[in-house]
Amino acid sequence: MFLTKRNKIIMFPIHDDTDRIHGRPYVNYTLIVINAIVFIWEIKVTGFFTNEQVVAEIFSNYGVIPRFLLAGDLVSVITSMFIHGSIAHIAGNMVFLFVFGDNIEDRFGRIKYLLAYILWGLLAAFVHSIYAINSGSGEIPAVGASGAISGVLGAYLVMFPRAKIFTIIVAFFITSIRIPALAFIPFWFILQIVFAVMGSSGGGIAYLAHIGGFAIGVGSGYIWKLLLGGRLQPVVKSNAIRKERPSIEDAAPQISPEIIEGPDYYEIIAEIRGVANSSNIQANYEPESGNIRIIATGSRKYDMLVKLPDTAINPTVKYIHYLNGIAKIYLTK
Repeated sequence: MFLTKRNKIIMFPIHDDTDRIHGRPYVNYTLIVINAIVFIWEIKVTGFFTNEQVVAEIFSNYGVIPRFLLAGDLVSVITSMFIHGSIAHIAGNMVFLFVFGDNIEDRFGRIKYLLAYILWGLLAAFVHSIYAINSGSGEIPAVGASGAISGVLGAYLVMFPRAKIFTIIVAFFITSIRIPALAFIPFWFILQIVFAVMGSSGGGIAYLAHIGGFAIGVGSGYIWKLLLGGRLQPVVKSNAIRKERPSIEDAAPQISPEIIEGPDYYEIIAEIRGVANSSNIQANYEPESGNIRIIATGSRKYDMLVKLPDTAINPTVKYIHYLNGIAKIYLTK
């Protein structure tokens, strides 16, 4: 959730149209559940935040204090990421985490996503702490998962730029709209910069942590794409062989699909434009060459060969999924 014009407009993301391909995002669900449990504990011990002394003690004990962080107190960063100051604070953070975090976990893998989440939160806290020290507020504790979630948004923008975000807008009216990620997330980021430049307190919101976390998330997304997973994920860039049949006219330009190899499956991810749905795409394994031939028909026509790893022995095409110009072809080993 984010607000504009002093809370006159509320834009609330509900879900996106990006499908997961590797099962349920258990790490993302666990992060949300832990945050909820900790917040219930906060409500109980603070009398719904009416006991200001207890609230101050919780923030001081478990929040990240900039002066201490720069002196080496890294543990406080972890605890601060599960402490929130109000219902609106945790609700906004958890909605964003629910909408965007599952796809990042799906692409990174569970362990690597958790490590990246913590890293984004840590580096965002450092960015905020450096600013806080220089602005004379180095003793004020910061709490919330916003820095880490900003990293999730940054990585999402790089990895799923064509996604559509289903959003509820509350202004003088209430409506829902599908907003491209390329518009939704940059707009959110621009607001963080505007509020930071204006010096808006925004109820104590650490906008520099948002900006720092987002920038680091964007960098992480680009590094991931450049490495194509590398040692971080079992993803192999395909040396795909693109071959067009002489009878096919107006064929699409060359595209290099990616191959994701799991313990018992291969998944080919290819950009295929101008196709109505998955029924217009065929994929067949050619045992003589060890290639997968992909044929697609529509306003543009495709005929490509994708070279599987040498370890592939008679894989079986189980299903083909197509959405927003991206075909995902799932094969069992």
